[in-house]
Amino acid sequence: MTAPDAGLLRKIASDPGVSQQALAEHLGVMPSRMVALVDELEIKGIIERRRSTEDRRNYALHLTERGRRVLGELSRIAAEHEESFCAALSKEERMQLRDLCRRIADEQGLTPGVHPGYRQLGKK
Repeated sequence: MTAPDAGLLRKIASDPGVSQQALAEHLGVMPSRMVALVDELEIKGIIERRRSTEDRRNYALHLTERGRRVLGELSRIAAEHEESFCAALSKEERMQLRDLCRRIADEQGLTPGVHPGYRQLGKK
């Protein structure tokens, strides 16, 4: 599982039925590159494409049961990593760090919830 894979899973889980086109736009990835990313996850049985009920030209993306398990495991690992990484900080210090990082991300024009590594996958 790569970082881009994890980001896709998080977005699909938070927005079930999102179209490939909308996902590509949200992440700033070329639609042709998004097709390849989605293909890989579909082959692994982690996500599935369903014809959109609103526009049959589009596919709606959903996590499979396996995808929900994988995302749960990734979330557990991320929480453990965060706890280990921030162990020396109090709750208040962690909140301050989060706020400072958010300010930096805003100043850099980063999209909340989108890993900056997507910029390397090819922009529109």
